Amino acid sequence: MDTIFAEATPPGRGGVSILRISGPDARSAAELLAGPLPIPRQAEFRALHDADEVLDQALVIWFEDGKSFTGEQSAELQLHGAPAVVRRVMEALRGTGLREAEAGEFTRRAFLNGKLDLAEVEGLSDLLSAETESQRQQAMRVAGGDIGKLTARWRDMLIRAGALIEASIDFADEEAPDEVPDEVYELIEQLREQISEELKGYPASERIREGFEVAIIGPPNSGKSSLINRIGGRDVAIVSSRPGTTRDIIELRLDLRGLSVTLLDTAGLRETEDEIEAVGVAKARQRAQNADLRIFLAEGEHSDLSLFKDGDLRLQSKADLDPASEGVSALTGSGIDQMLDAVFAQLSQRVAGAGLVSHRRQADALREAIAALDIADLRPEILAESVRQAALSLERLVGRVGAENYLDVVFSSFCIGK
Repeated sequence: MDTIFAEATPPGRGGVSILRISGPDARSAAELLAGPLPIPRQAEFRALHDADEVLDQALVIWFEDGKSFTGEQSAELQLHGAPAVVRRVMEALRGTGLREAEAGEFTRRAFLNGKLDLAEVEGLSDLLSAETESQRQQAMRVAGGDIGKLTARWRDMLIRAGALIEASIDFADEEAPDEVPDEVYELIEQLREQISEELKGYPASERIREGFEVAIIGPPNSGKSSLINRIGGRDVAIVSSRPGTTRDIIELRLDLRGLSVTLLDTAGLRETEDEIEAVGVAKARQRAQNADLRIFLAEGEHSDLSLFKDGDLRLQSKADLDPASEGVSALTGSGIDQMLDAVFAQLSQRVAGAGLVSHRRQADALREAIAALDIADLRPEILAESVRQAALSLERLVGRVGAENYLDVVFSSFCIGK
């Protein structure tokens, strides 16, 4: 492989910028800049040189082959965080014959060198993009190898079942009985139950990772845009006394007590002859229909509840105009905390059973394993093949086989330097 380098910290001015180097020529390239390297994994403060020019004073850390994140020889240079310094050091590295890394190339090498399985890579990607506490916690479990550990336990059960089946086949003509032991069926049933239980938690895990959408809907001038502006603390949407002002979907992302929630401000629901507004109303209906939750907002009776589903909220708006109202007021802020409490209560119920699997690829692999274990023909040879197919599906889950089709998609989400 080529020796690669990249800035691991975000571009721009800061206190420290980190450059990573990885590959077979990492040591020689780092020594050209920093001289003899420190002992592995011990940081030393060094002057970096290019020919006779001092480029910077930096902390230098060296990682031996097999001991780094990528599994290759690696060096880390912690520079002063000035863009000019980073550019000059990167220029010097190019001069040694190294090339700049592509997006996700460090992590890809870690996968190819067996330092991470594919589920851990996906967890790391989720961790890097985590915006809320629930996303961080979920990503940490996956990036920490929990799916791999679970898969290993299931694989051990399959190995045990397969060994018992093979024994019944191999010794069929000898003194050992040729019937498949009851333990095999018990192991298969346990596996089906455990995998099915994990799959039940997939929709909730996926929602934690991707976030929820909550649509605020209602008739024109019911205060939807004013409400979303109040919650966001800024002018997210245009507010006007003229009905039909909102025609496109306005989004506001929130961290709602650890849950990622996107509030949607939609066009007022009504019949209209205005062609552009009609398009906005149609989009509002479609997006609200697909949202995880809907908040119906109106000054009086809700005239259109065709989109209402169990768990949705119905609230009176402009509560400041009616002291007796228990609704919400975008003007004073009254009732908004209670509304968000109700939204959180509804959404938190939906993630209560979240499991580890949060990507469709992972869920598909588990579905394939269950399908393989749905055995109608109980002949030993058929059982043995079914167990092998289930084991192969679990290997796909962690990327030990059949990962080629997913790699470009997975690593395209990574930034350069990771």
